[in-house]
Amino acid sequence: MECTGGTMDQYIISASSTSDDLLPMVMALHHLLGGLPVTARSRDVPGLRVEDKKVLDDRYTGPVLEAAIQGNELKKTVPRSGPYRGVPVVVAPVRDGTGTAIGAIGVVDITGIFDLATLMEHQSAILQQVCGKDPCPLPTESVAAKR
Repeated sequence: MECTGGTMDQYIISASSTSDDLLPMVMALHHLLGGLPVTARSRDVPGLRVEDKKVLDDRYTGPVLEAAIQGNELKKTVPRSGPYRGVPVVVAPVRDGTGTAIGAIGVVDITGIFDLATLMEHQSAILQQVCGKDPCPLPTESVAAKR
């Protein structure tokens, strides 16, 4: 790469990053993920919670963010408290060059919203409710047939 002599903005994420420091990264993730809620914090300073393209809380922390930092590991769980109580989330630690957790970023886990095994288990009952009979549609019916 050639240096053009211009100045370049830098964002440095550290264990003491503030909400303002994390905001550009969190908003980029929020947009990349189609507007899913995103939360983040550094190890030493509460962070932020973003939903609907807005910062809802700029001093945010949550039990799963804290657990991901403390355990320095990915967490996929359903929180029992906080604004995401009862909603599946996934939270990853942000690590420095030595592998130490210096923060965490979390999103609502859309892969955890649907329990595929339960859905498959209830597939026949769902089809019966929608169509009245199983299989749906019957071999003698057109796909557009509804009951």
